[in-house]
Amino acid sequence: MKDCERVGVETPPELRTSDDGSPSTVRGIASVYNQETRIGGLFGFREQIAPGAFDSALARPDDVRALFNHDSNSVLGRTKNGTLKLRSTPEGLAYEVELPNTGAARDVEALLKRGDVTGSSFGFKVLDEQWDESRVKDGELPLRTITDVELFDVSPVTFPAYPQTSAEARSRAELCAAAPRTPAEIREDFKRRIAEARAWDHERTAVA
Repeated sequence: MKDCERVGVETPPELRTSDDGSPSTVRGIASVYNQETRIGGLFGFREQIAPGAFDSALARPDDVRALFNHDSNSVLGRTKNGTLKLRSTPEGLAYEVELPNTGAARDVEALLKRGDVTGSSFGFKVLDEQWDESRVKDGELPLRTITDVELFDVSPVTFPAYPQTSAEARSRAELCAAAPRTPAEIREDFKRRIAEARAWDHERTAVA
């Protein structure tokens, strides 16, 4: 999906079942506000999601899917038909999905019961962001604060992490060997590499 980024949270989703035959539900937190994550290690930047970043998406609302591991072949629910519900809480973006009677959903239910799936994530496109370099002189990395997004999906996931491996492909040795750069140059370099990773992921998905 073009321009799609993903953020993961190490908060186990909650599975709720009933004895009356009604569908099982999964509840989780797809994103936590004001929780910094370091992108690119020593030579990268910090990133966080600001409170209110989902307000416009929830107001439109974006037609968001619930997927397993961001896999479009494993659809669990959708906001348009009411099987997926999203809301912004003081903690972050909460979701609740009513599981369908499909093989993929039954697999997810079994994995959750065993504790094999321990996080959540969401796919999004950044609509607005802010960069803060005021503390770079004190040794802090630049801080990227995401303030507005377009939502694509929320997902219970096996590995709730930033899948920006291709954006971070340059090794630490390469960066150390490079000519000294200003914080702004470092920031622009990582923004460029994130864009390259998005393009690569879009091409790979299109081919698949």
